[in-house]
Amino acid sequence: MSTEKKLLAQNRLKEFIRDIPDFPKPGIIFKDITPLLQNALAFESTISLLANRFEGKEVDQIAGIESRGFIFAAALALQMKKGFVPVRKKGKLPWKTHRVSYQLEYGEDVLEIHQDAVWEGARILLIDDVLATGGTAQAVTGLIRKVGGIVSGVGVVIELAFLNGRDKLEGLETHSLIQY
Repeated sequence: MSTEKKLLAQNRLKEFIRDIPDFPKPGIIFKDITPLLQNALAFESTISLLANRFEGKEVDQIAGIESRGFIFAAALALQMKKGFVPVRKKGKLPWKTHRVSYQLEYGEDVLEIHQDAVWEGARILLIDDVLATGGTAQAVTGLIRKVGGIVSGVGVVIELAFLNGRDKLEGLETHSLIQY
């Protein structure tokens, strides 16, 4: 007789998010996922809940945004038996890249993707840890399209809904597990 491991309910995940005031600059309350990652059951539950959100959706590869998005995207790619596509900060990828500059909620950054990261028409699920203003996710969806991919959805662990980041992802199926 097999025993099924009981996973944490979605509404319990918030218990594993720690607030860090004034990080990375004064006035920002950083949502720290470290306690969630340190708890194997909370981490496993997070990945399972993300997988369930996109069950039945046509997905060929899963893209993760550096750096915390890598953690969730790589684990989800394994669970869903899909390839993983890293989207990295400028100068970190060793092959020919496309890049995009974009605005953060507290600055500006550049992200890159390998020119051959996805094949023409590949359906890509974009995963990150947090959806805030939507600028990062919007920039990466543009990169995925530039290399020939189709963004089939966006999944995040935490959504800062008061920043209206979904507005920049209009038309994309977007799921978040925890909302503030």
